[in-house]
Amino acid sequence: MEKPAATPSAGYRALVVDDEVPLAEVVASYLRREQFDVSLAHSGADALAQAREIDPDVVILDLALPGIDGVEVCRQLRTFSDAYVVMLTARDTEMDTIVGLSVGADDYVTKPFSPRELVARIRAMLRRPRTVATPISAATAADEPPPRAFGPLAIDVAGRQVFIDDEPVLLTRTEFDILAALSSRPAVVFSRRQLLEAVWGDSWGGNEHLVDVHIGHLRRKLADDPADPRYVITVRGVGYRMGSGQ
Repeated sequence: MEKPAATPSAGYRALVVDDEVPLAEVVASYLRREQFDVSLAHSGADALAQAREIDPDVVILDLALPGIDGVEVCRQLRTFSDAYVVMLTARDTEMDTIVGLSVGADDYVTKPFSPRELVARIRAMLRRPRTVATPISAATAADEPPPRAFGPLAIDVAGRQVFIDDEPVLLTRTEFDILAALSSRPAVVFSRRQLLEAVWGDSWGGNEHLVDVHIGHLRRKLADDPADPRYVITVRGVGYRMGSGQ
C-alpha cells in the first residue's frame, strides 16, 4: 500500500485503484504533477480500507478488479464517502457504462485513455462545489436565498440539501448538481448537452446518455414516477425540465 507524500502544496486527495500496477503508476504520476496527494490500491479490499482512512476527494476506480470488483467497491464507497468516482472500463459498451453509473460513479473513461484527458476531466469535476457543513452566522444566513420549492420538494442550494415533506433526501453530488441546474430555471427545457455542460463542464466529451442514467437515480430517490413525474419532466426529443411538484 502506497501512502501519499505530504507536501506543503498538496491539494486534493486522489485514490487510484487498478490491479494493472504500471497503469496505476502512470495515472498517479500525472496526478502528482498536478499537486494531488495520491494513494494507490490494487485490490477492492485495499481500496475500501484506504478510502476510509484518507477520505479522498476523487477515486479513479477500475471496473474489473479481482475479488471485490469495482462495482461492489463503488457501492460500498457510496455508504460512507461523497468522493467523486471515475470508473475505468475496458470496453465502451452501454452495459459497462450503466453498470458503473448505477452504483454511484460520476463519470467513466474507457481504456485505453489519455492520462492528460483523465486529469482534465477530474479537474473539471473538482471545480464543482463539495458538500461541506459549515457554521453560518445570522447575517450570512439572511443573505442566503430561500430554498427552491416545488410542491413538497425543497432544494436548499446554498446548503446543498434536499427535502421532501421536511424529510431529507440523500443525493450524490452529481444528482444534486443536476437537480440544482434544472431548478435554477424551472420554465426552461435543458437538453442533455446543456446539462452536461452545466454539471460536468463544457470540456466533457463522453456519452450524453450519462445524463439519463443519473436522472433515473434522481427520480428513484425523489420517488418520482417516470410515467407520471412531478419533479423531473421528460420533454421528448429535447431533454428535461423541472416540474411543479403538484
